[in-house]
Amino acid sequence: MTARIIDGKAFAAILRESVAEHVSQLKQTHGITPGLAVVLVGDDPASQVYVRSKGKQTIEVGMNSYEYKLPADTPESELLALIKQLNLDPSVHGILVQLPLPQHIDEALVINAIDPAKDVDGFHISNAGLLATGQQAMVPCTPLGCLMMLREYCGNLTGLNAVVIGRSNIVGKPMAQLLLRESCTVTVVHSRTRNLPDILRGADIVVAAVGRPLFVQGDWIKTGATVIDVGINRIDQGDGTTRLVGDVDYDAAKEVAGAITPVPGGVGPMTIACLLANTVTACCRAHSLPEPKGLAA
Repeated sequence: MTARIIDGKAFAAILRESVAEHVSQLKQTHGITPGLAVVLVGDDPASQVYVRSKGKQTIEVGMNSYEYKLPADTPESELLALIKQLNLDPSVHGILVQLPLPQHIDEALVINAIDPAKDVDGFHISNAGLLATGQQAMVPCTPLGCLMMLREYCGNLTGLNAVVIGRSNIVGKPMAQLLLRESCTVTVVHSRTRNLPDILRGADIVVAAVGRPLFVQGDWIKTGATVIDVGINRIDQGDGTTRLVGDVDYDAAKEVAGAITPVPGGVGPMTIACLLANTVTACCRAHSLPEPKGLAA
């Protein structure tokens, strides 16, 4: 069998259309325009590209985009003062501080300085705790995108065996919490897990977020399983060129899996789309309006 390819680009385009429709309704019905503020400290090239993409897509769906680009030597106190200002600004419904930050700045301190209600990255300790205890939270964008695609391609997730590879605060842990909320039987594994291949062979759902190129082999995948590959790794092809690969050996796994995300073009496009969705959700919550269907977990 050959797996169905889960087209993240197409799925993200549909999600952005839905976001744009909800933004238009907020404007027409309530006179409210959701606003997203993105803060970039330093001149990391990859971060600059990512921030430009976020700003472009924010404007395309009709939201207000606020960008703050600070020098790499910006004092931590100055960054915290900006966050405080954005927390108090009613026109800003979502705040994102682009990571990584320069070494002299405490990332945890900065993340937890953001108003949890405006924490559209879902990294604040309060949102992590709310998600873990099954309460209303801002959900990290990448796990949210993974969940949306799983619902689309698997339907009802109740009772399925799900294995999450990776235990990061950004993907692994929140992904496991979301799958538990869907009544999956969830196992979290990592690079030090014993008998990892045997555990994976029993999984109906595999979410790979371990950060190791081509780590998951094709014969570790259960026939018909749905594989969500979060990994983005650049490898040397030996001829002076490089290519992007995931954490899963895609060519081998697609011959066994029922559905699989490619890299690139799978999970990646969903991350920014879910950031936009989270901003609309935050805006609705801030104004005590019903949350738009299909945008939140």
